[in-house]
Amino acid sequence: MLFTHDAGLNHDTGPMHPERPDRLRAVLKALAAKEFSSIERREAPEATVEQIARIHPESYVEAILDAIPSSGTRGLDGDTIVSPGSGEAALRASGAACAAVDAVIAGDAGNAFCATRPPGHHAEPTTAMGFCLFNNVAVAARHAQAVHGLERVAVMDFDVHHGNGTQAAFWDDPSLLYTSTHQMPLYPGTGAIGETGIANNIVNAPLAPQSDGVAFKEAMTGRILPALDSFAPDLLIISAGFDAHYRDPLASLNFDEDDFYWATRELMALADRVCGGRVVSCLEGGYDLQGLATSAAAHVRALLEPC
Repeated sequence: MLFTHDAGLNHDTGPMHPERPDRLRAVLKALAAKEFSSIERREAPEATVEQIARIHPESYVEAILDAIPSSGTRGLDGDTIVSPGSGEAALRASGAACAAVDAVIAGDAGNAFCATRPPGHHAEPTTAMGFCLFNNVAVAARHAQAVHGLERVAVMDFDVHHGNGTQAAFWDDPSLLYTSTHQMPLYPGTGAIGETGIANNIVNAPLAPQSDGVAFKEAMTGRILPALDSFAPDLLIISAGFDAHYRDPLASLNFDEDDFYWATRELMALADRVCGGRVVSCLEGGYDLQGLATSAAAHVRALLEPC
C-alpha cells in the first residue's frame, strides 16, 4: 500500500535546496512503472494535533504551524525552510505514517510505504532541524501504541544521517527501540555506538566514510538485525533514507540500489518471524534524483515480494 499526497509538492524550500519537490516527483515517477501497478494507493490524511503531540508538545506543534509564512519562505534554521504549503505537507507526512499503521494493523495491507515530504527523523521533540518539522516515524510508533495497544515498536533507520530526533524521542522508553546505520562523522554528529538509551533500546552502527554495501551488510547482520530480533517488536517501522547511495551529494557512503533491496528483504524476513510481517516504511532523505528513484523502487519492490 502506498500513501502519498500532492501537498508534499507544495512544500517549497527555495532554489537550490537539496530537500526539494523534485525528490517526491522522482519517487512517484519511479513507482508509476508497470511493475508497481498492483499497489493500492491511498491519499495521506492530515495528522491531528493529538497524534503529533504524543511526541512533540502541543505548544511546539502550534509554534511550527504559526511559523508557516503566508508568502515566500522562512528559515527555521539555516537548513530548515518553510513556505505557505509546508504546514499541510508536514501534517500529511505524519498523517500518512499514522494511516499506514492503521492499515497494516487492520490487515488491509501487509506493509505500507509513505512517499511524503518533508522528512522527519531529525526533528527532536522540541526542535525542528535537518529539513524536518515533525518526526513522522516517532509519531507513528506512539500512534501504534496509543490507538492499537501495541506493546513494543521498533524503528530501523538506514538513512545516511543519524536520526537524532527519533533517538531523542525513544531514549527514555524501553518499549521503543531505535536502530540505525549511518555515516559517522557526519551531520548531525550523534549516533555513536556508546549512545544506548535507558535500557539498551538505542542501537547505533556507525559506518566510516566511503563504506560500501559490504560494510552495511556486516553492520546489519552483526548488530542491527540481532537487536531487532531480540526486541521482537509488534510492529517494525523503517526510516527509509536513500542518501547512502554512491551518487548522493550530501554524504560519502557507497551503497547502490541492490543494497537497499537486500536490507529491505532482511527486514521483511525478520518482521515475518516476529510481528506477522507488519512493516511501515517512511521516506526520509535521498538527494540525487536518479539514486533516490532507483533505490526507492528497489525498496518498494522488496516490500511487495512475499517472504
